[in-house]
Amino acid sequence: MTFKSPLLGALALAMTTVSAFADGHTGAPAMTGKIGEETLLVDTHKMTLYTFDKDKKNTSNCYGDCAAKWPPLLGETGMELEPGYKLIDRKDGTKQVAYKGQPLYLWFKDEKPGDMTGDGVKGVWHTARP
Repeated sequence: MTFKSPLLGALALAMTTVSAFADGHTGAPAMTGKIGEETLLVDTHKMTLYTFDKDKKNTSNCYGDCAAKWPPLLGETGMELEPGYKLIDRKDGTKQVAYKGQPLYLWFKDEKPGDMTGDGVKGVWHTARP
């Protein structure tokens, strides 16, 4: 596989699989990616995952318009997760993947792998890191 961007190539080469589901990508694993010296969490499409400061440990506080802009990383009961990952219950009955108690999300404005345009939004959204 050839990448036009050395950054994307480095990200792709540094991926390790973690079983998880992303909204709209049922069955797709989440991954830990490394870009240069920077390590972050991404979904199977290498899209950056984020955490929300207003969440509580193992509890999402992002619903409605928030969840439309920040789709939660979803999973299914019984799925195998690597250490540090777990499923949490959402108010709508779905299961969301959390890393070390922090629910994980995508950002609707990220257009391609390696984008991190959600980092720092309103001072409460941050790139998810291991």
